[in-house]
Amino acid sequence: MITFSIITCTYNAERELKTTLDSVMMQDFRNVEHIIIDGASKDSTVAIAQQYKEKSDADDNGHTVIICSEPDNGLYDAMNKGIEKANGDYVCFLNAGDTLPDRDTLEMIADGVADGEDLPAVLYGDTDIVDEQGHFVRHRRLKPSEDITWRSFRQGMLICHQAFYARTDIAKCIPYDLKYRYSADVDWCIRIMKESERHHLSLRYIDAVIANFRQGSMTTVNHRASLKERFNIMCRHYGVITTLAMHVWFVIRSFFKK
Repeated sequence: MITFSIITCTYNAERELKTTLDSVMMQDFRNVEHIIIDGASKDSTVAIAQQYKEKSDADDNGHTVIICSEPDNGLYDAMNKGIEKANGDYVCFLNAGDTLPDRDTLEMIADGVADGEDLPAVLYGDTDIVDEQGHFVRHRRLKPSEDITWRSFRQGMLICHQAFYARTDIAKCIPYDLKYRYSADVDWCIRIMKESERHHLSLRYIDAVIANFRQGSMTTVNHRASLKERFNIMCRHYGVITTLAMHVWFVIRSFFKK
């Protein structure tokens, strides 16, 4: 049976955190390590996390909760800290306000891996967008397919970061690049998939919604800066000419969808 390390990075997240913690707590799947990396919050975030850990320990639900609260150098530095602490077969990121949709979500993802097979480098699925109250807004516009590769991200970030489960041994060798403030997750996913191809490891599609992404994330608020970083990341991986051509296509595509 595979194991999951779920990493939740927080800073002054007392309003959003509980829904995320509850969605992990309710999982029927037992082999879960939940790592909460807090950036020395000044509100009640850490107290909420400690209450969650105490309840999880008392329930003996097979979940291990680890809490680390200290200053960091931003979100992606916190994510790197989480990866360093991870012990599961797969690592994923579920930030404050994001949730696992159903109590059998992790079990369904785990069922996508057959006993005894070489572990796929990535398990990935679909994502729904929810509002601040957790209510469904829409399906994510970009939807992954079964035959995705690192080259597929020329079309945009087809897999939402929260629906991207990377093998931990690979993730530990590929930290987030801290020169990116808003879109290091795009670069990280591409590099993880490149590494999987180098080692001839598969990417496994889970045909279901496996993450609810809350509107109003850091990259949503800083949309323009995020787009500029994504352009630079695409140039880095696909070249300037290909990236320019794809962006022309993005403009044409958006025009015909109006």
